[in-house]
Amino acid sequence: MNEPLIELRGVSRRYMAGDQEIFALRDIDLEIRAGEMVALMGASGSGKSTLLNILGCLDRPSSGVYRVDGRETTSLDATELAALRRDQFGFIFQRYNLLPQLTARANVEIPAIYAGAVEETRHERAQQLLTRLGLGERLDHRPSQLSGGQQQRVSIARALMNGGAIILADEPTGALDSHTGRDMMELLLELNRRGHTLIVATHDAHVAGYARRIVEVEDGRVGKDRAVEGEGPAPTTALDDVRAPPHAAGLAALLPRIVEAARMAGFALLAHRLRTGLTLLGVVIGIVSVVMMVALGEAAQRVMMEELKNVPANFISIFPGKFFGDPDAAKIQSLNAADVDILRQQSFIHSITPSLPASGMLRLGSVNANASITGGNEEYFETNGYKLEMGPSFGRQDVLAQRQVVAIDGNVKKKFFPNENPLGKILNVGKLPCIVVGVVAKNVAMESPGSADRLDVYMPYTTVATRILGNSHFKYLELRFRDGLPIEAVQRSIENILTRRHHIKDFSMFNLEEHVRSNRVFTDTMTLLLGAIGLVSLIVGGIGVMNIMLVSVSERAREIGVRMAVGARRSDIQSQFLTEAVVVCLIGGAVGVLICYGLSYVASYYLPKQWEIVLSLDAIGAAVACSTLTGIVFGYVPARNASRLDPVEALSRD
Repeated sequence: MNEPLIELRGVSRRYMAGDQEIFALRDIDLEIRAGEMVALMGASGSGKSTLLNILGCLDRPSSGVYRVDGRETTSLDATELAALRRDQFGFIFQRYNLLPQLTARANVEIPAIYAGAVEETRHERAQQLLTRLGLGERLDHRPSQLSGGQQQRVSIARALMNGGAIILADEPTGALDSHTGRDMMELLLELNRRGHTLIVATHDAHVAGYARRIVEVEDGRVGKDRAVEGEGPAPTTALDDVRAPPHAAGLAALLPRIVEAARMAGFALLAHRLRTGLTLLGVVIGIVSVVMMVALGEAAQRVMMEELKNVPANFISIFPGKFFGDPDAAKIQSLNAADVDILRQQSFIHSITPSLPASGMLRLGSVNANASITGGNEEYFETNGYKLEMGPSFGRQDVLAQRQVVAIDGNVKKKFFPNENPLGKILNVGKLPCIVVGVVAKNVAMESPGSADRLDVYMPYTTVATRILGNSHFKYLELRFRDGLPIEAVQRSIENILTRRHHIKDFSMFNLEEHVRSNRVFTDTMTLLLGAIGLVSLIVGGIGVMNIMLVSVSERAREIGVRMAVGARRSDIQSQFLTEAVVVCLIGGAVGVLICYGLSYVASYYLPKQWEIVLSLDAIGAAVACSTLTGIVFGYVPARNASRLDPVEALSRD
């Protein structure tokens, strides 16, 4: 005698209800041979549905042995059980369990998709099966457009898609009227006659009467197991002449599953447009925040670097005081002309000037204004990178002779000489009449913030010291050293020279390279801070994605159960929900990038030209990467939860 196709030995299924152990099945011994039509008959709660779920590998026995075609199932992992369901079983559910967003043909094709079937052949097989079942004119109809009997026929076609050697039917006529129910049983009987092993769970004796064998289940045990008199199965190949579609391998097998995941993602998102829109809004806000914040930070960097590019890296200032903030700095008056002369003689010095800052009133006729006065030597303008727009300014002889000459900036010229050449004109600096000898274009990068509108004049330091301030010590020295020299070595040399001269280190130095570096660090920090603020918005959007996906998993539990029943692996379920999360985030990223382009276009009309917002390819790539990463990170937990749902539990949810 042939070995049984299905064999159960001592199979029990128990559940815990609080502290109480409840047996749904107890010590079941059962054999079913290929080609049989068996009815599992019993009242509601008798355990017949639990037994059917174990037979279909939707549930696992708590104890005992279950073999399918000689293969022990209790030791199989989730992926191997999915393959067994996909290759051996076909499920016909009482409530049909068709996916409402798919057409009849698409519903039938689902098992073949998870089996990696070639697209063309699975389309052809689905069409042939539906045509043989009388639905050739309903291929593109959705379940809502079909009657109950037609939906059940679609369910049968789905069960046969991968061959359906063993067909499990749970109350197949329970949702049908009596006439349609009889037609359905005749169809199932015909399938059995054509070689399919058929197992029907029912409480209806009339339905059970179609079977050649009835197994009665009572209180979780097998009661009577009796044969029914009548004609036995006479297998033919009428339906089996269309075999399961050939399966692809490798990437060709993976591609249909990826396409299915993407397609179902689209259906799921469109089915809940408002919820999807609100989720997208969160992602869009996050993406716009990240991209625009980073773009603003980059614009700030460009503006800062544009200003700093004119800052000489070989510039050093020397101040009185042992360190910056020395409280005794005001009392130290050791920086003098002799220090300037000694340093000027060093080979590494390019130019050097003392600086004596002061303030005073400028007067010309009835016009007067407060101004900043700076005393320097003939190298002052070269050292500070100032250019002369007019005139030669003052020279070495002017400094030595303490002449009353003055160079003015553009602001002073505009106020006192708006429509005339100021060179040679007299301008009173305080009570001192001075001859204008030059007009200076200041180096903005060397100026302090807020000095753009300030009135500045420049005079020989000897004139400022003796005729305006009344003292000869310098407030600070400024120098440039020759290009290409290491600034640390230059500072050490200056420190050694001045320390020997003063017999003590009573000064401190500041170089503009540190200023440039600190500004770069500042702009980099601001860019990171702005990006972090945008990232917080993106995280909030990601949490919204996670929330919507968790809700989606709960709402679509039955769909997940159906997909697992027809052979979906855990990885298939996980990839489907992960794809949905990524699709939401990618759409949000695309919309966000478009909005960013719009904002940058609008900003170009209102922001200064130097603050142009440029969306670089890096920013766009970052947006896409952020979108994808957000979908993966925040979609993983819901996708994992979906993939770990128990098929039986998922199918039982409403």
